[in-house]
Amino acid sequence: MRKYAIEVKGLRKTFGSQTVLNGLDLTVSTGTIYALLGPNGAGKTTLINILSTLVAPDEGSVRVAGYDVEKEKDGVKRSISLTGQFAAVDDILTAEENLRMICRLSGLSKEQSQVRSQHLLQQFDLTPSAHKRVKTFSGGMRRRLDLAISLVTSRSVVFLDEPTTGLDTISRRALWDIILGLRDQGITIFLTTQYLEEADQLADTIAVINDGRIVASGTPAELKSHIGGEVIELSDSKDQVIRTIPTYGNIHDVSRTLQELSHTLPKDTHVSIRKPSIDDVFLALTTKQEMKGAIS
Repeated sequence: MRKYAIEVKGLRKTFGSQTVLNGLDLTVSTGTIYALLGPNGAGKTTLINILSTLVAPDEGSVRVAGYDVEKEKDGVKRSISLTGQFAAVDDILTAEENLRMICRLSGLSKEQSQVRSQHLLQQFDLTPSAHKRVKTFSGGMRRRLDLAISLVTSRSVVFLDEPTTGLDTISRRALWDIILGLRDQGITIFLTTQYLEEADQLADTIAVINDGRIVASGTPAELKSHIGGEVIELSDSKDQVIRTIPTYGNIHDVSRTLQELSHTLPKDTHVSIRKPSIDDVFLALTTKQEMKGAIS
């Protein structure tokens, strides 16, 4: 088994006068979940499009499943599946018909298509709805079917571009269980998400992209540890958070910070102290706040 499923070095991509990716480097270990976070326009979708051979890089080296994305496109395509931000299913067909159609288009025989469809319906908890038209499905069911379709043929690397956008909490968590199950099968998951909690719950490695570069990467615990020991959270009289401040967590540092703020905040401001979250990491990095310590 290869150590890295994805290897990117010195990747650059521009569109006109806009530089979207600016010397980006990253590696994704085989059989892990890698979550990419970044503000809108940071280059997340462009990166996925390059990794999946949909867009050509301007400069740099990019390998997926051991294949060069420019010189060995067919090898890359045989190794990956891509699920975008919107479910790509046929509303008129049933769940089973959608799956069997894609199976046949992928080269499976009629009998193989039947067996594979039944397996995927069971794996993604869609068997009770197998004969219902997709237009009657909820958002969560459509996303599960979309992911099932992307795995009709065996793939070692799966790209998920904001897969739970628009889903309710229950549907989102159900999809999390499926994603973790794929990781347990040895599949490498490259995930972009707008939900920071999602990255925290799922990812073995989280990377933050800003201004076309990876500005931090590590396990969720490693990233949080560089914010500081604790976070002071200030709320107004309506319990709305108005400010968060990283602190080392000792009494001297907390006391000094609160003393400095006491003259500028309303008297009814509420103070709480908590452990740092991925939200704090994201905000600190993408707003160019100073981090306490370097993150490799």
